Parts: sequence; structure tokens; C-alpha cells
Amino acid sequence: MNDLRTAAPHAAPAAGTGRRVSTARGRTVLTAVVGVVVLCALVTVSVANGDMPLPPLDAVKGLFGLGDSATVLVVQEFRAPRMVAAIVAGAGLAVAGALLQRLFRNPLASPDVMGVTGGASFGAVAMLAAGASQALMPLAALGGGLLAAVLLGVFGWRSGVSVTRLVLVGLAVQAGLSAAVSFMVVRFPTELAGSALQWTTGSVYGRTWTEVTSAGGAVAVGLVAAFALHRRLAVLDLGDDSAGALGLNTHAARLQVLVIAIVLASLAAALTGPVAFVALAVPHMVRFLTGPPTAGTLALSGLAGAVLLLASDLVAQYLLPVGGLPVGVVTATLGAPWLLVLMIRQSSSVNRSVR
Repeated sequence: MNDLRTAAPHAAPAAGTGRRVSTARGRTVLTAVVGVVVLCALVTVSVANGDMPLPPLDAVKGLFGLGDSATVLVVQEFRAPRMVAAIVAGAGLAVAGALLQRLFRNPLASPDVMGVTGGASFGAVAMLAAGASQALMPLAALGGGLLAAVLLGVFGWRSGVSVTRLVLVGLAVQAGLSAAVSFMVVRFPTELAGSALQWTTGSVYGRTWTEVTSAGGAVAVGLVAAFALHRRLAVLDLGDDSAGALGLNTHAARLQVLVIAIVLASLAAALTGPVAFVALAVPHMVRFLTGPPTAGTLALSGLAGAVLLLASDLVAQYLLPVGGLPVGVVTATLGAPWLLVLMIRQSSSVNRSVR
């Protein structure tokens, strides 16, 4: 009896932990199911609406190559590339943001805040100015994103890693590269200025299957690599000392996660330009809905990013009084107050810790 009484208090926390894990897993699954349903609804709206509205059922059939040839042409060649670009880019940005926030353990860490998307835009516009093929845009955007990362490392790493310093330097890098993009756009000939305009605000207008296939395929590979690194991230969550004791090379693991996040964000920006808010906010939303990060929540972040960017593009197309606005205007409008709230909360937590 004494043994039973002694063991009972130790068994209760384990049972409670198991229930919490089960509850979190259930919330993740439920949220994923809802997200898939919402995404399917948004896809239907996206392919059914436009200058020539189509019945939703006919539009979905046209997406799979069924129905009359005119419907198939309109859906597959004009509407589907834009829709797929929004889905792929949203997933890539959201997963990149989730990786960076978990790596740096800071809610402000995201590709748009830290200058990566600005660098990707700079690389793409520079390649466009050189008259290169659209098929090379993903490589140019990746090069620009890596350039931003190098600048961030040079100016942000001083005597160790200070996340606050990285964020501030990242904002400066983002502003500087965005100014360079704007300068190049102004200096472009008139016929090229329109093509380069998306790199100042972010847009999925006019995407083609060539661009979607090249950049989207690379984003898919990056997403697979991100999920493959999840176990290393889980070990890093234990702290450097514990991770090292388990045999993990913490410096190499952090570098791998950082590179994958930069690659994902840069390739996503190759499709959309510097779209703000998605990478910053989606990981917070997912944590609020499902709890601590897991492999499931990382996948859910990609799904939520796809939903958010596609929904924002539909809002820009059909719900705003001014037609033709790029999706970056919608996401930036949502993202500015969100970033302000996060920075206020971050400074408040720092002040409390100092006291």
C-alpha cells in the first residue's frame, strides 16, 4: 500500500503530460482538416472568378483538364499558375518564418524582417535589368537572399548572436535593398518598369507555368529538407549543452536550418516579390491554435501560409474598391500593426527581465 501511495503522485504528471500531448495532437489534426477545406474552397473561388466568370464545378473540372477546351484554356493557362504560385510561395514563406523563429527563439525573426526577401527581390530585379530569362529568376532571387544573409552576418554578428541586434540590422538591410530595387525600377526603360514593379510590393499577377515550375519545384525540395531537419530542431530546443551531450553538432545544425530558411524565403520571393506578414504571423497563429512546435505544426504552418496568401490575393482582386492592387499591399496592411504589437510585447518582456 505504501508503495502504491508513493508511486501515485509520480504517475499523475505522466498521465497529465500524455493528455496534453494527445490534446495538442488532436487540435493539430482538426486545424489541418479545417485548413484543407478552406484551401479547397479558395482554390475553387480562384479558378472560377475573373474577367470571364465560370460555374464552380466547370472551373474545377477545367483545372483537371476536363470539360470544353475554352474553359480548360482559361483555367489552366491563365488562372491556375497564379493560384499555384500563391499557394507555393505562402507555404515556403510560412515554413521559413517558423524555422527562423524557432531557431532564434524570438517572435520577431522572419525573412521579411531580417532582410532576406528584400535581398531576393534585389537579385531578381538585377537579373531582370541584365535581360536574363525568367527561368533564371529563382537563382537570382536565391543569390540575393544569400547576399542579404551575408550582410546580416557581417553587421549583425558581433561578439555572439543578439537577436535584437539581428532584427534591427535586418530591418536596415531590408530598407537598403528595397531602396536599391526602387532605384533600378525608376531607371528601367518604360517597357521593363511594369515587369519589375512586383519586386517593390509583391504580386502573383501574370505568373506563368515556367516560373511556377522552376521556383515551385525548388520550394517543394526545400520544404522536404525543412521537415528532414525537424529532429535536429527538436534537439536544439533542449539547449546547446543538452544537444551537445546527445551528440549533435549544434553549430552545424543551426547553419543547416538557417540556410534552408533562407533558401525557402528567397525562392518564394522569386514567385511573389517581397510579400510581408506571412512569414512573421503564420507561425504565431499556428502556435496559438495548436501549442508547442512539432513536425505536425511545421506542416500546418505551410498549409496556413498557403491559405493566407491565396486569401489575400483574392481580397486584392475582388474585395478592395481599387482594382489591380498587388497582394503585397494586403499583407503589408495586415503585417504593420502585427509587427508593432510584437515589438511592443518584446520590449515589455525585456524591461520586466531587467527589473
